[in-house]
Amino acid sequence: MQTNFDQLLAVNGIRMGVAQRQRLAWLSARLGRVAVHQAGSVPARDHGVIILVEPPTGPAAELLYRSLRTDCAVVVPFGENPAFDFLKSKLTDFGTIGPSFDGPHEMWWGGLNWRPIAPEAGARSGAELRVVSCYPHALGDDHARALREKLAEFDIACDIAPIDTADGETMRAPEKSAFMLRMWEEHREPLLFIEADATLSEPPLLPSHLACDIALHKWNRWEMSARTLHLGRTPAAEALLRNWHHIATAYPGVWDGYLLDQAWSLTSSQMALDTAWLPRSYHAPAEDAGTPRHTTIVHNLPTDNSDLGPDAEFGVAMRAARRASRSGGRDTMIVIKSQAASNDAITVILRDIATSDAREMAASIEAVTGAFAADCGGFGRLELALCPWQDDIRAAKSAAKSANNRIIEIAPWQALPTDLFRTVSQSCDAGSVVVMAGQRG
Repeated sequence: MQTNFDQLLAVNGIRMGVAQRQRLAWLSARLGRVAVHQAGSVPARDHGVIILVEPPTGPAAELLYRSLRTDCAVVVPFGENPAFDFLKSKLTDFGTIGPSFDGPHEMWWGGLNWRPIAPEAGARSGAELRVVSCYPHALGDDHARALREKLAEFDIACDIAPIDTADGETMRAPEKSAFMLRMWEEHREPLLFIEADATLSEPPLLPSHLACDIALHKWNRWEMSARTLHLGRTPAAEALLRNWHHIATAYPGVWDGYLLDQAWSLTSSQMALDTAWLPRSYHAPAEDAGTPRHTTIVHNLPTDNSDLGPDAEFGVAMRAARRASRSGGRDTMIVIKSQAASNDAITVILRDIATSDAREMAASIEAVTGAFAADCGGFGRLELALCPWQDDIRAAKSAAKSANNRIIEIAPWQALPTDLFRTVSQSCDAGSVVVMAGQRG
């Protein structure tokens, strides 16, 4: 089995952060040899983990998909690039790891199905897990009876409690997230929140088995649901939880899944958040549950998404990105803080990414973060946004101006001076836009 990942990544010009490198090793330990896929080739039978650095064309993606073994995984180290979206749509997305200073890209990993990396039959890790849940006092103790009984049957520790709610039988995001924060502070195990009116068909062991920061399900592959939410005992998981509660408190009328989405986007931009996207078996509707052996958590909700959000058009701008498990043009992909004692921030908008070469775009991201590390120009924070379309550019500029940030707009093929941020800090005022000139070579 190949273990010299650092050499493999360096030879192929791939930068990964510590958390991303650890996930690659985790996959290799379970599935086998790691190899970088060469365009037009078919993966060898001994390749358990396939790293894809160039986005395949439609026919090439189909060929690769048909050639994959069921017990292998595909890793995309430049997962922020929309050019990989088509291939991702054909696969099951297992997880996303956010960017960091040492690895300024979003790493995506997926495969054909969860079975090869799921816990083995008969595995017991329930002792490392605590299930928590809450429900409005007005619903009565019978509301969580089925869940309590199943957890007792599976010998899994739990803390299920009624809480006071402002809207009677309705629980809002600020109340749910406040309960989760209290559980986080009272207990030391990883926490798995399960909606109180759900029931279990089998022990919910997959999230703790994955050793991730958070795990949740995306309904229709884009809309995050707070009905099943796993939090590992990590600083990144705590940061997401606190960000969720902060945003929910500010916007109590917005449904919890969308607020969780925004907390995920914020946290993932600031640290290498290791996210697992749980399969449908952890969010099975009661009306569409199938046989018990095919489900783990059965929720008391219809098969449509009426439970998740009141407005079917809410959040349209982010759907394509979330279906590909990445940040979108309206999100900041990465936030890097400097050592400068300053509250001034600068936003870099990377435009035209939809028509750029994958390596070119990756190199541009690394050039921006590298230039900021070399000379921050006195700015305390860098925010980098990837904008494929003009609407995204306008939204990113509006957000940056509202925060009084300086703004630089560049294209992936443009060379950047080493003193870029120093020059900008000396030549323009807050809220102004610097558009880097230069023709494509």
